[in-house]
Amino acid sequence: MAIQALSRPFGYSPYCGTAPNPWTLLSRWNLDPVLLTFLAVAFLAYVAVAERKALQTAIAPWRRSCFYAGWVVGAAALVSPLCALSVSLFSARLGQHMILGTIATPLIALGSPSRLFAGVSPIRRTAGGRHWELVAAAVFAATLWFWHAPGPYAATFDGPVIYWLMHATSFGAALWLWRAVLEAPGERIGGFLAAMFATTLQMGFLGALLTFAVRPFYAVHALTTWPWGLSPLEDQQLGGIIMWIPAGAIFLTAIVAGLAAVLQRAGSHPMAVART
Repeated sequence: MAIQALSRPFGYSPYCGTAPNPWTLLSRWNLDPVLLTFLAVAFLAYVAVAERKALQTAIAPWRRSCFYAGWVVGAAALVSPLCALSVSLFSARLGQHMILGTIATPLIALGSPSRLFAGVSPIRRTAGGRHWELVAAAVFAATLWFWHAPGPYAATFDGPVIYWLMHATSFGAALWLWRAVLEAPGERIGGFLAAMFATTLQMGFLGALLTFAVRPFYAVHALTTWPWGLSPLEDQQLGGIIMWIPAGAIFLTAIVAGLAAVLQRAGSHPMAVART
């Protein structure tokens, strides 16, 4: 009863249930049939497209492996006890967001090049040569800051509708960003670098803001962090570090990898790179 009271200090009814304690966490798997059905349909739909014999030459085996790995990582982040832990800890919720936005989505993006889903992807080069990766980076930043503002963040604990709206918009923005930037190196290196550096900087700034704050911003965790040996401020600071350092390192790694790919391509096809 005490833990149940801790999980709903303001009358909220979180999608992931009541706040767990350290002794019950491992039993708190999210077996929502709607979520499991959606995950299964997404997986089978990809298999139906990517594994058909007619498309074997359209997507390399390593790309299919990337998609399956991204699907597993994303499903684990949503189904595992991390879902319940995110009710107790801001750092767990932010960790879940970073897993989805910086690990699952780039893997899925690598597994679904535009030619596989022609006509579906919003990533297209317009007649004016517009850099869609810059638009995607702006949308990603907007969703990141919006859903980590105290008001919208608290609203995601008030039932499943806003919770899944948050996940759908955040995941969609991250997937768009990664698909855009992963197509850019060698073709639009300027846009690639601008999008990736801007994303790294804005995520780092938000992470630093959370880390160096002198007071907690999220009232929904005012009572739920204590069973885990953390004050609300310490929990928030831990979340900021997760966003600032590990997640930022992933984007920096992507920048280095993109530059390496461009340099390799320049060595092999100097005239082609000169024209980009």
